[in-house]
Amino acid sequence: MSSSDVLAHTRDWSLGDAPDQDSPFGGLSAFVQKSGKAQHLELHVSGAKCAGCLAKIEKSVGALDGVSEARLNLSTGKFNVTWQGSLPASVIAETVSGLGYGISAAAETDADEVQRKEERELLLAMGVAAFAAANIMLLSVSVWAGAGEMGSNTKQIMHAISGVIALPAVVFSGRPFFRSAWSVLKRGRANMDVPISLAIILAFAVSVVETIRGGEHAYFDAAAMLIFFLLIGRFLEARVRRRACSAANDLAGMSSRAVTRIDCDGNAIKVNPGVVAPGDTILLAQGERAVVDMALSDEFCELDESLVTGESAPHLLSKGMRIYAGAVNLSGPVQAKALSRASDSLLADISRMLDAGEQRRSAYRKIADKAVALYVPFVHSAAALTFIGWMLAGASFRESILIAVSTLIITCPCALALAAPVAHVVAAGKLFQLGIFLKSGDALERFASVDRIVLDKTGTLSLGVPQLSDATDERTISDAALLARSSRHPLSRAISDAAGSGPIASNVQEIPGCGLEATVDGVLWRLGSGRWIGVNRGETHTRNLYLQRGDETPVALEFADRLIPGTEDAIRQLEKAGYETEILSGDSNERVSEVAKELGVSRYTSAASPRDKAAHLEVLREQGHKVLMVGDGLNDAGALSLAHASVTPGTAIDISQAASDAVYSGGITSLPVLLKLARRTRSVMLENFTFAALYNLVAIPIAVTGHATPLVAALAMSFSSVAVSLNAIRLAAFSEGK
Repeated sequence: MSSSDVLAHTRDWSLGDAPDQDSPFGGLSAFVQKSGKAQHLELHVSGAKCAGCLAKIEKSVGALDGVSEARLNLSTGKFNVTWQGSLPASVIAETVSGLGYGISAAAETDADEVQRKEERELLLAMGVAAFAAANIMLLSVSVWAGAGEMGSNTKQIMHAISGVIALPAVVFSGRPFFRSAWSVLKRGRANMDVPISLAIILAFAVSVVETIRGGEHAYFDAAAMLIFFLLIGRFLEARVRRRACSAANDLAGMSSRAVTRIDCDGNAIKVNPGVVAPGDTILLAQGERAVVDMALSDEFCELDESLVTGESAPHLLSKGMRIYAGAVNLSGPVQAKALSRASDSLLADISRMLDAGEQRRSAYRKIADKAVALYVPFVHSAAALTFIGWMLAGASFRESILIAVSTLIITCPCALALAAPVAHVVAAGKLFQLGIFLKSGDALERFASVDRIVLDKTGTLSLGVPQLSDATDERTISDAALLARSSRHPLSRAISDAAGSGPIASNVQEIPGCGLEATVDGVLWRLGSGRWIGVNRGETHTRNLYLQRGDETPVALEFADRLIPGTEDAIRQLEKAGYETEILSGDSNERVSEVAKELGVSRYTSAASPRDKAAHLEVLREQGHKVLMVGDGLNDAGALSLAHASVTPGTAIDISQAASDAVYSGGITSLPVLLKLARRTRSVMLENFTFAALYNLVAIPIAVTGHATPLVAALAMSFSSVAVSLNAIRLAAFSEGK
C-alpha cells in the first residue's frame, strides 16, 4: 500500500485546529483528533489526589461549551475530553491549570516515569522527616525529663538544636504540601494541603519565636511528626496509583506490536497497528498474536483463544470466521482481512474497560477520606476561633497565637492518619502469610462490602490445562505419544505428559489445523481432529483427539479440565457465609454446566465475551450488588477492573493481575479467609476512627482553654497514636477459625 493509501485510510482522523499562539497551551491543538464533528484530546493531569479533585476537574471542564465527555482517571492521570464546536484545546488546559493542577499532552508524558519520580521524591522526603522527628523527640524527652532541674539557657539550647534539625524537614520534606497549597492559593482557591501547610508553618514559626525569646515551650517535634505521618499516606497512595497503571501499560505493549500487511503488489510489510484499516490484508505467522480483529481468508486455521475467551482448548476456524485481537495462531501462516482499526479491536475495548474501571475506583471514597473531609475543616476552624476568642477576651497576641497553635498541635491528626494505614498494613501482612497479596490501598474496605461473587471457570475453578481423562487406556496413550512428542500443540503436550518420556516416530509431519501423521512399521498413523480423521461429525467432540492406526477404527482420546483441589469446599464456605455465587465463563455451555453442577452453583453464564462479562457486571451493579470478580485471563481484565472488588490467582497473566485488587496462591480456598479478614479490618478501622474522634472531643477543650502544655500535648498525641496502633495489631492474631 502506498503512502497516499495510508493517508486515505486515516483521513477521518486529522489534527486539530491551528495552535492558539496567545496561550502557553497552544501547542496542544496538534494532539487533537477529529472524527466527523467530534474532537478528542487525551491529557495528563498531575496533582489530583482524591475524589474531590476528580469531581472538581470533570465538572469544570464538562461545563465548557460543547464538551460532551470529560473523564479523569486518578490512578493513571489520564484525562479524556470529547467535544464539538470551536472550543480550543488551550481553553481546556487553562481550565484545569486554573484549578491548580499540572496539565500536559498525554502523548508527550511518560506517565510511568513521572509516577516513579514522584515516589522517589516522597520516599526521600519521608526519610528526612523521619530522621528529624526521631532526633527531635529524643531532645524533647530530655527537656521534659529535666523540666524542674534544667536551666533556662540549657533548655533554650536544646530547643535551638531541635529547630536546626527541624528546619530541613520543614523546608525539604514539606515541599509536596507547600507546592500544592501555593498552586491553588495563587488562583484564589484552596485544597486539603492549605490547612496542612498552615499548621506546619505556624508550628515551626511559633517555635522559632519562642526559642529566641527563651520561652518555655517549642513545637518542633510536632511539626516534624506531622510531616512524617502525612508523607506515609502520600507515598502509599503514589505507589498504589503507579501499580494501577501497569495493567494499561501491559495491554498497550501487547497492542502496539508490528503487523505484517500485504500490499497491492503482494509484498509483506511490517507496519504500526495504528495505520491498519478495515479491508487490509494481514499475514498472521505461526505463533503470532493478532493485534486487530480480522476475518480468516484461508480455508482454516487453529487458534489459541485462551486470552480472549478463557477456553483452554484450541479453536478451529474456517474461512470467513472472526479472529479476535489477542488470539494466537497455532497453524501455519494464514492471511486474513482486517475488520476494524486497532483502536476498535477487542484489545482496545478491554483497554477502555480497564480505564473506566480505574476511574470508578478513583471516585470511591474511602473511610479515611470521609473522616478527613469532616475533621480538617472542624479542627482548623476551632483553632481560628480560639485565636479570635482569646484576643477578644483581652489576651496578648503572643498568648492567643500560642493557644491557637496548641489547639492545632494537640489535635494533630496522627491518630487519624494512622487509623486506616496501620490496620491495612497489619491485615496485609497477615494475608501475605496466608498466601494472599494485596495490591490496592482501599481493597480491604471494598472486599468487606461485597455481597456477590462472580467466578470465571478456566484457571479459576478448573486447572485450565487439558488432561487426558482416566477412561483412556494405556496402549492408546503410549501409541499416540509416538506422534504427540514431536508437537507443541496443547493437546499433544497433554498426551506427552500423560505418557512420560519415550520414543518419537520418525518423519512425523504436522498438518496445520488437522493433526499429526507418520509411518509406523509401514502403516500410516494419524493423530488429530475428528473432521480430519473422518469420524462422523455427530460423534466428534471439540475436546477430543482421535488416533487412527492404518485401517483400524479411530480411537478417541478424551480430555478433561479438572477442578482445582479445594474448590468445592470453598464454594460451600462462601455460600454458608451468605455470599451469592455464580459462574461467568467464555467456555462452552456444555463444560460450564458440568462444572456448575459439580460445584452446586445454580447461576452460570457460558460463551461470554469480554464485552458480555463487563455488561453483566454493569447489570449487577445497577441492581445494587457489590460484586467480587475472580478471573485470570485477558478476557477477564475488563470485568476485573469494573467490578467493585477483584482478585486473581498467581497463575493469571500480568494484565489481569495488575487490574485486580489482590493476588492469591493456590485455589479459591483463599477467598473465605480474605473476605472474613476484610470485614474484621473494616471494623478495626471504624473503631480507630471512633477513638480518634473521642480523643479530639476531649483534647480540643483542654487546648482551647489554654491548659495544653507541650508535655500534655505530646503525651496525648503519642497516646492516641499508640492506642490505634495496638488496636490494629490485634488483626495479626486473626485465624481462619475465628
